[in-house]
Amino acid sequence: MPQPSNNFTKWVACWGNATSITDRKECVYAKDITLRYPIRIVFSGSKLRFRFSNLTGTEPITISAAKINHTAITFRTEESVIIEPGKEVTSDEIAFDVTAGDTVDVSIYLAEYTQMNAGTLITGPLSKGKYAYGNFIDEEEFPTDLSRNTNWFYFLNTIDILTEEKNHALVCYGDSITAQSWPDYLAMRAWDKGFRNVAVIRRAVSGTRILRQYDCITYQAYGLKGETRFPIELNVAGARDVIIQHGINDIIHPVGSDVNIFRPWSDMPTVDELKQGMENLYIRHAKKLGLKVWSGTLLPIFGWRTYNAEREAMRCEFNEWLRTSTLFDGCIDFDKAVRNPEKTEAFNIGYDSGDHLHPSEKAYSAMADAVMEELLR
Repeated sequence: MPQPSNNFTKWVACWGNATSITDRKECVYAKDITLRYPIRIVFSGSKLRFRFSNLTGTEPITISAAKINHTAITFRTEESVIIEPGKEVTSDEIAFDVTAGDTVDVSIYLAEYTQMNAGTLITGPLSKGKYAYGNFIDEEEFPTDLSRNTNWFYFLNTIDILTEEKNHALVCYGDSITAQSWPDYLAMRAWDKGFRNVAVIRRAVSGTRILRQYDCITYQAYGLKGETRFPIELNVAGARDVIIQHGINDIIHPVGSDVNIFRPWSDMPTVDELKQGMENLYIRHAKKLGLKVWSGTLLPIFGWRTYNAEREAMRCEFNEWLRTSTLFDGCIDFDKAVRNPEKTEAFNIGYDSGDHLHPSEKAYSAMADAVMEELLR
């Protein structure tokens, strides 16, 4: 059982995700649908609060009801809330005793036609969701014939817990590499090693870049540029450190407008521009918030469809700066953890997912192992 509530005096984020533009498919609305997300809580505490986001929506959305297990999540005492486009809302503080290690279900019911334009695709052993056609917010289980699994997390952005002073959050910021499994493996590693005072908060969007963003529906799901994303996503209660593993999409995306009109060569940055972007958009803001900033090197790309010697040289030069710059509090050498020591531009054997850009599950576990223990203690 949780400790007496008078020990719980500090709000700390215990789960978090980015909010981005969802993939622009033929159907972008839902009606009469229940979403459910199992969330493992790593701290004991006595109250919870929830942030819901319509940051990338272009229309107001109505959450008809939201619950944690069977407890209503309220907004100024009301059980439903309208979230205007481009806005986020935080719930009332909900009295809810939780013990470290508990898994709770956060359910959201959308009764009316709802623009599903604010969410993020994430994967990993701790990142699962379900949806069902109909209102099943009060049901223990969804009906099998009306439900499916999903890795799209819509609207639910952050969960904070009123917990002990010793607890803190570690933010993992990046693109599809971070939207996939290594933050989950890091959270599992911390738990298994007995480091129970850290929550791993994922702020990641597949396809996103430091310096650019796409404004066409073909690639809108690749997310907002770093200048826009970072200040919003660093709104994390109790954060102490941020790991930034970002920049590979800036290097690999441009192919020339004769090949793809949305990916002109003018989008290709110099390494100096990447460094300046990292410093001006990320490091300075994080330091203002009092956070320690840890760089994460970019992974091998040999065999990726746009790989060439020039891009590889950029990756290596940028990585060397990430390893050596005194602007950071330290470097997590993800590249070294997953590369082939005999052919450093490529993944090690068994560490390539098959597309030569994203790691395998084994490699994601190795990335988690590369994070120094001082960030977890």
